[in-house]
Amino acid sequence: MNDDPIGIDLARRIYDFGLTADDLGPRQFGSAAASKGRRPLGLSWPAGLAPLPSELSVEPDESDPLPKADVLVVTWTIAEMLALADVLTPGVNPRTRWYRYKRFFEDQYVPLIRDGAPSRFSGRLGSYYPTKIGSKKVLCVKSELHLNQDAKKTGVGTATLPVAKFIKQLIDEVSPTLVITVGTAGGTLDDARLGDVMITRAAQFRLSEEFRNEPFASVKYVSPGSIKKKHLPKAQELLQTHADQLVEPDFGPPTKFYPWPGPLVDGVVNTPRILVEDRDFPKGLPMLTTDFFEFGTSSNGLGDLGCGVEMGDAVFGMVAEEFGNDAPKWLVIRNASDPQINGDLPTGSGGRDMQAHWAVWFYETYGYWTSVNSAIATWAMIAP
Repeated sequence: MNDDPIGIDLARRIYDFGLTADDLGPRQFGSAAASKGRRPLGLSWPAGLAPLPSELSVEPDESDPLPKADVLVVTWTIAEMLALADVLTPGVNPRTRWYRYKRFFEDQYVPLIRDGAPSRFSGRLGSYYPTKIGSKKVLCVKSELHLNQDAKKTGVGTATLPVAKFIKQLIDEVSPTLVITVGTAGGTLDDARLGDVMITRAAQFRLSEEFRNEPFASVKYVSPGSIKKKHLPKAQELLQTHADQLVEPDFGPPTKFYPWPGPLVDGVVNTPRILVEDRDFPKGLPMLTTDFFEFGTSSNGLGDLGCGVEMGDAVFGMVAEEFGNDAPKWLVIRNASDPQINGDLPTGSGGRDMQAHWAVWFYETYGYWTSVNSAIATWAMIAP
């Protein structure tokens, strides 16, 4: 079991937020409900570069290997999957129409995964769907494995890490030249706005719970190459299409017991930005990967250590090292689903942790729309 039951519960709440029976069931056929598309986002793509979902000509079995692609894109939560689908597989509902994938799940993965983990609940490794962006073949994958959800304890501060095995399997089967991990993160930078997107070639473990004594517990990884900037201006423009969905509410103290100079200011429409390593924040500043639900605050100094904080990305760097010279390039693209939280808010158990409360509230309120932004930035990194 996880050494931090409170942390694992908060993380699970985020992973499962919005979960429906369709997400857990098999791919569906033969009904209007099954084939019904998702919301059209009205994004004005450049000519010839709109994402074009590609139905496979032969229906794959859940145990078949994945199709080859130039780019592998992996996301993690329900909100992230819905946003990625609406941007990169438009018109294809991932709840019902993305292909299900469980290759080697029962024999090779279940023994490594704790009871109650999301993948045990769904009975598979993930879901996927092919798409094209210009000449690039892309495979979008939603993982059911998670660093801080799956582990079985193997010692003091050591545990199984089946998501690493899964990522290696994905790369082996898809043979991509580029791998992108995309989704939400806690904002750590002092000026991080709700919906900002951070793109970096670096990820670093910051493990202090179930993996704290593993040799990789604080290792930093950097992908070779550079970050493409050709389509960033267009992506920045597209981010403004739904900026009105990122209006923060008019907050004030919840009771009259605290003095307040008032009145409340009107909600402000954020202008989300794409922030790129070595342009908008220091070169090599990594995305931080933790094994518990951590988030940036105005007092915990995470902005000096990383451009955001989440629970999984450094595994890609670790797996890439195993491939040596044959490793694909990899990128981390994460959106700030919550901005830096006020470090003066109280913390504590029994419902008194207001910092964690607001971090989770921001995700549940804005997780989808901020994830649309990181999916758009992903398009910019793929488009030829």
